[in-house]
Amino acid sequence: MAIVNILIVGAGRAGMSFAAALGSGSGHDVTVIHHDELGGVIDVDLMLLCVRDDAIEETARRAVVATNTVVAHVAGSRGLEVLAGHVRVGSIHPLVTMPDARIGAQRLRGGVFAVEGDVLLFELVESLGGRVITVPPDRRVLYHATAAAAANHLVALMGHVEALASASGLHLEDFLALSRQALDDVARVGPPRALTGPASRGDVTTIDAHRGSLPSDERATYAVLAERARRLAEEAVT
Repeated sequence: MAIVNILIVGAGRAGMSFAAALGSGSGHDVTVIHHDELGGVIDVDLMLLCVRDDAIEETARRAVVATNTVVAHVAGSRGLEVLAGHVRVGSIHPLVTMPDARIGAQRLRGGVFAVEGDVLLFELVESLGGRVITVPPDRRVLYHATAAAAANHLVALMGHVEALASASGLHLEDFLALSRQALDDVARVGPPRALTGPASRGDVTTIDAHRGSLPSDERATYAVLAERARRLAEEAVT
């Protein structure tokens, strides 16, 4: 595609990751500003809002853009209604984690994006070598909850593992290979068949023993996960 003139509003991890991926990574003309630097009439091909989800609507309302400028956001939980008042609108949410701009940019190239709205955003994903998925507008929040479970909750789970490892006199690193093997198995055969351990065998005695050994502030988390594992084991035999 032709070079796109892009103004990114927001200089956090998402904004700087997109800037690196779309600028030096894909050859587009990219400028980054902070949200409080908006002023005058913005005449670019694309204004990409990389601000907090709850600040998108207000930021979009303050922005005065040329008629042909596409106004888009990168939030997974918001639809196009937060951009009301602009002629060309869209959203482009990447299914990648962006811990910093360098790693974020690497993952955006070839990543998966939920795209809605203006055709320019679909072309932008193509320029990144990415893949587009389509999310029905009425399932947008559920989609974002799924993304949070896939990434944020997985990290929270590893925090749980770290706490249990520490209580055992061990370290998180001692269990990471096991976690990677389990995730590889999920990718290969799906969650029900990847499940091993006492839940997969219906070994309630061992699970109860586990609960009794846990630090008190980790028992509720373990109980919820053990119940979900039990349900998963049932799915494996149906």
